[in-house]
Amino acid sequence: MKLSTWNVNGIRASLNKGLREYLLSHDADVICLQETKAEEAQVDLSFLTGYQAIWNSAEKKGYSGTCILSRVPWKSPSLGMSLADHDREGRMITVEFPDFYLVTVYTPNSQAKLARLPYRLQWDEAFRAYLKGLEKKKPVLSCGDLNCAHKEIDLANPKSNRMNPGFSDEERASFTQHLEAGFLDVFREFDPSPGRYTWWTQRTPDAREKNIGWRLDYWLSSASLRPAITSCRIRDDVRGSDHCPVEVVVQP
Repeated sequence: MKLSTWNVNGIRASLNKGLREYLLSHDADVICLQETKAEEAQVDLSFLTGYQAIWNSAEKKGYSGTCILSRVPWKSPSLGMSLADHDREGRMITVEFPDFYLVTVYTPNSQAKLARLPYRLQWDEAFRAYLKGLEKKKPVLSCGDLNCAHKEIDLANPKSNRMNPGFSDEERASFTQHLEAGFLDVFREFDPSPGRYTWWTQRTPDAREKNIGWRLDYWLSSASLRPAITSCRIRDDVRGSDHCPVEVVVQP
């Protein structure tokens, strides 16, 4: 079973920049999209046959949002965490497969001057608790834009970015708590090398060409599921957003 996660930074725009080609040419069984910035009725995916879709759109129009596309039947779909304070922005979808729960997430950005950091940390705590609750029933595989470069190896310029959104001490410590709770950073299980990024700022000219990036997009896994995961790779060759896809393969 091949699964892909991608922050598309606006699905309608991304469809014309490379997402359509990726959806038609890839061989993933499940595609998780974040920052869709649209409602289902606004997006024509009729060209993509054989997939069912579930959407979670933000109350605020053109903001945030997530979507899962799957050609593998799921059950028990749910939107959000059943917490009103966290479920207004369309940031999470959960579906159940025979061997694991799949959760796609678009973690809130702490924003300029870390204005939203307190809320972000509350979100992280609720997210961990939610995943651990699911894990009592079966293993969990979670993916998405977690809006954090965990370690210095995960961004090109760690010293100049310390305490910037996505690389504050508090966010990094909170990410560490995900791992201490028993979840694995799947990509690092396969690739310990530097220079492996999933997001490149559009504010710096040629940032992507020069690989001045951050690793913000992850797969997290219950430790018990690790033997079934056979690969995880960053698809930095795929264009269509300021992020790129990250793909995993899970054997039954």
